Amino acid sequence: MAALRAAKQALRKEIKRRVAALSDEEKQRQSRVLSRQLLRHPKYLSCKRIAVFLSMDDEVRTEEIIKDVFKWGKSCFIPRYESDSSRMDMLKLNSLQDMETLPLTSWNITQPAEDDNSREEALAAGGLDLILMPGLGFDRLGRRLGRGKGFYDTYLERCIRHPKGKPYTIALAFKEQLCQEIPVDDNDVLIDEILYEDEE
Repeated sequence: MAALRAAKQALRKEIKRRVAALSDEEKQRQSRVLSRQLLRHPKYLSCKRIAVFLSMDDEVRTEEIIKDVFKWGKSCFIPRYESDSSRMDMLKLNSLQDMETLPLTSWNITQPAEDDNSREEALAAGGLDLILMPGLGFDRLGRRLGRGKGFYDTYLERCIRHPKGKPYTIALAFKEQLCQEIPVDDNDVLIDEILYEDEE
């Protein structure tokens, strides 16, 4: 167990270093490529209820995707993390303007306020069709290296218990986030598909 943790920590450091070396222009460029890939993806086109992460500096930008979600009238849900536990809820985002008014947490993440009880939680209603997954690193078999708090793994466990079942999961990755192999344990939930810029 300790060896696995150490391996994950070392890999996190390495990936952070690779992503930190990317210029803002390069991050934007790859984000545009991935947004285009996603917006014509059959799972995206057919989904009605989608969960999207609000990107941080070291993640693929999701603004274009969120704009498109509203353009097509899909329901958009965004994560609210609880800082003192590994609980995360996916709360409904009402509009692009709504996104601009969200408060910033101490982790520098934009999310609905903790006392904001007015929003629909995805699993309290119709579940989700698609979740876009953030992460630090990924391999081609769908293994994901998160930030170590287990928010998404725990949430996916809750989705699996929902009557609608587990939504399809797609990760958006800079190619610098791809690894040969990510060490995982039994709690790590595999991702259905990883989008990255393929050079071939």
